[in-house]
Amino acid sequence: MNFLACDLGGTKVLLGIYEKVINDDSPKLLFKKKYISSDWNSFELILEDFLKNECKNITHPSSACFAVAGPLSNNQAKIINLSWNISRNALQKKFNFKSCELINDFAVQIYGIPYLKKNQYCTIQNGATTEGANNDFHAIVGAGTGLGIARGVISKNIIKVLASEGGHVEYSPKSKLEWDLKIWLKNSLNVERISCERIISGTGLSRIAEWRLSKSDAKNHPLQNYFQKIEISDDVRKELPEKICNLSKEGDQIMAEVERIWLSAYASLLGDVALQELCFGGLWISGGTAPKHFKNFKSDLFMKHFFDKGRLKDILKTIPINVILDEEFGLFSAACRAKMLLKT
Repeated sequence: MNFLACDLGGTKVLLGIYEKVINDDSPKLLFKKKYISSDWNSFELILEDFLKNECKNITHPSSACFAVAGPLSNNQAKIINLSWNISRNALQKKFNFKSCELINDFAVQIYGIPYLKKNQYCTIQNGATTEGANNDFHAIVGAGTGLGIARGVISKNIIKVLASEGGHVEYSPKSKLEWDLKIWLKNSLNVERISCERIISGTGLSRIAEWRLSKSDAKNHPLQNYFQKIEISDDVRKELPEKICNLSKEGDQIMAEVERIWLSAYASLLGDVALQELCFGGLWISGGTAPKHFKNFKSDLFMKHFFDKGRLKDILKTIPINVILDEEFGLFSAACRAKMLLKT
């Protein structure tokens, strides 16, 4: 029996057909395809092309899970950047799914955690057994284009997803340097408050670099030309996180400082989430930046800022920390949820 998974974002749409396999709880991928969102006038046209043209020789899926990067209400979603309106009922009726679900594209990742295989993640802290702790509680945090946070209860009998908008909590500077960064961002973006997402994301990394390059000692830095282009096009900004990290690896001291500021802010937020959720089942680091910064997550700098929680730091040593290495974990998680929907 086949099922369909979709990871739907403002930039790209990933679609996959999977099948249920006996004696294997993980979904088996039969075929997948990536679409560029802006090339299409609606999501329904993409799905129609995928099912009728690309998958015409594959059995039609019985269930479908659509993980959507946008606000959800009454089984409907709006993709703001594309002006797409998506309805679960409309999709289910038009494409003849027996069961169908729309879900937030980050919250869906909770469904993927129990079915992860060893090559999809790596543990950087095993944690420890704590008397009275509930090991069913999990939290997942991911910096990518934005900053996603979700929570969940995972037991043998149930998986319950608890969505969150924790990425939009207030960014709290811990030093004069970070305070200067926050004030600069408020002025640069012309906003009254700075959320963690403004700092802890791919875009945030480029903003930190832009702030650092505004200093007098960086006026001749090779990235200055890129920031002149950014004033014209935000598309260029998407290239910067990789360039920043590469320059840091090559010994660029200014970009190494930028990366340290970003990493320490990320580690501090993860420590906050771990304390807030008491996720003794596991704290999971996901998002597009996770595979790229895997070595940094194991560094002394990262762990120092993660544990820097005063009297409660010992609690953090009991919480398992895992990094998701699968760059298409969102699609995989949507497939896991679609497989569960076969039973409904």
